[in-house]
Amino acid sequence: MERYDYLIVGAGLFGAVFAYEMKKKGKKCYVIEKRDHIAGNIYTKEQLGIQVHQYGAHIFHTSDREVWDYIRRFAEFNHYINCPVAVYKDELYNLPFNMNTFSKMWGIKTPAEAKEQIRKQIAELNITEPKNLEEQALSLVGRDVYEKLIKGYTEKQWGRDCKDLPAFIIKRLPLRFVYDNNYFNDPYQGIPKGGYTRIIEKLLEGTPVKLNTDYEEFINSPAKEVISWDKVLYTGMIDTYFKQQLGPLEYRSLRFETEELPDVDNYQGNAVVNYTERQIPYTRIIEHKHFEFGAQKEGERGTVITREYPAEWKVGDEPYYPVNNDANNALYAKYAELAKAEKNVLFGGRLGQYKYFDMDKTIRAALDMVKEEL
Repeated sequence: MERYDYLIVGAGLFGAVFAYEMKKKGKKCYVIEKRDHIAGNIYTKEQLGIQVHQYGAHIFHTSDREVWDYIRRFAEFNHYINCPVAVYKDELYNLPFNMNTFSKMWGIKTPAEAKEQIRKQIAELNITEPKNLEEQALSLVGRDVYEKLIKGYTEKQWGRDCKDLPAFIIKRLPLRFVYDNNYFNDPYQGIPKGGYTRIIEKLLEGTPVKLNTDYEEFINSPAKEVISWDKVLYTGMIDTYFKQQLGPLEYRSLRFETEELPDVDNYQGNAVVNYTERQIPYTRIIEHKHFEFGAQKEGERGTVITREYPAEWKVGDEPYYPVNNDANNALYAKYAELAKAEKNVLFGGRLGQYKYFDMDKTIRAALDMVKEEL
């Protein structure tokens, strides 16, 4: 029988970093993955000579210099800066909310004019104690920014009216009174040349990976007679691991429609364009070539776009992010107590820890877990 130190459930970023670091320390890991590919939600695949983000736009950004240096061991990054634009009816606005946004919206030029416009709108509403997300947003940015750029997009994301969403979902809304369209404040940002999948391939090099393999089926299959392990790192849904014995946690899902346009070289002129009206069913269109513009080889042409649709999650769907409201967080806390008592099982990643992680935070959490284990 082949003996391993760790059975890692999930070949995404968290599991791959953990496997790589443990292998460096002489530990043996065996990885199983329910999908037919590695890399989880950061999986990229070449289409028309373009690295296509199969599960939505993933822009690496961080303020953690150690994590930035770490990820660049496995890929060369370009200098992509995330500057999405938003479409509202026949109007086009820059994101995040900045002086380019305000100038287009109100025909003003200076930060003082923009601040006064927002101040007046907030004062006219006279909202002292916001009772829901709509009132919270209005009290932060005024009516124009809310109705054109927040309301419809948020309602699509959550699948319900802003008046029916709790105020705490929006604690603050960044208003930048400078002409700067850089979406992130982090000093380190970019896209790996050649896509994210290559990074995961390098992290998992030398570690056996079994695809199309569900954890429950695996541990009850004849494979148990061939390999054994001392510990499990579980990166799936924590409530699923415990068979939802305390009740199901809530998630939001996404649906992607990807279309190859071989006769179009530039569909929208930007990697990410948000559609903020609720009547338009998708939240954004991604044109993947703009993440690595100029990467297509000579003779290759065309473009690939993806429409992204928010969806209610149900059993069998892919859970993309947790719904971290008070009720779900309280339920997760109970599952976390069960997890502490679970002998020789670690829980990691956004599903295992029921927390939305950006990629840099995923790497940091995996590195921290390795340190704790060693």
